[in-house]
Amino acid sequence: MKKFLVLFTALLLLSSCSEYQKALKSEDVAVKYASAEKMYETKKYGKAIRLFEQIAPTSKGKPSAEKMFYMYAQSLYKTDQFYLSGYQFESFVASYPKSEKIEEASFLGAKSFTFLSPVYSLDQVDTYKAIDKLQNYIDAYPEGQNLTEANSLAKVLREKLEKKAYENAKIYHNISDYKAAIVAFDNFLINYPGTSYREKALYFKFNAAYLLAINSVPSKMKERLENAKTAHAGLMKFKADTQYKGKADEMLARIENDLKQYSK
Repeated sequence: MKKFLVLFTALLLLSSCSEYQKALKSEDVAVKYASAEKMYETKKYGKAIRLFEQIAPTSKGKPSAEKMFYMYAQSLYKTDQFYLSGYQFESFVASYPKSEKIEEASFLGAKSFTFLSPVYSLDQVDTYKAIDKLQNYIDAYPEGQNLTEANSLAKVLREKLEKKAYENAKIYHNISDYKAAIVAFDNFLINYPGTSYREKALYFKFNAAYLLAINSVPSKMKERLENAKTAHAGLMKFKADTQYKGKADEMLARIENDLKQYSK
């Protein structure tokens, strides 16, 4: 019995492969479509894609086109071809605005682009694009079935941009370009007022202002020391028991001592 089952399974596979190969070579669109649908339903997405690619150019406007393009987009998505699936889902939404699959296609199109978002240290053009597309879905379907996930994905992407902006400001500090660091941290705090990096940003802004001040030429030192003292006050106002309090107090003592020479 076991040998019979193995043989039967092998024959089915051979039959399926033979049918698929015939569909690939066939000039009959209906044959290709039937085989593509079968491949899709049995989760053989790679084979389905090859057939969909063959029939897509001549399918627009036909009764079967809506279902075909939806399966095509889904097959691309299921095989992690996210750039192509994003494009196909967007094309589907534009072509079939009355489809019952419109919301799902809108969401999966946007979600496809989230997978193209790179690590925070790289250029974030695709991250901005993904956020825009998720927001378009959120705006279009404020009570959509995928709303929770869309908001969650957008939040993760925004946090990535936030980290990117913080690390960019930190780079100026690390290379001792303290004037640029102060500006970058100020811009970061304006652009991300609720950031989880606020304490760190305020501290490194203060540290940059301090280092800029104590290494200044005499003509600029007083002003810069006062600016550093103001930056220290900003940090303390936000969090009096900051994790950086020890270091911050040491720097403040140096600032106040150096300022004494200007009060004589």
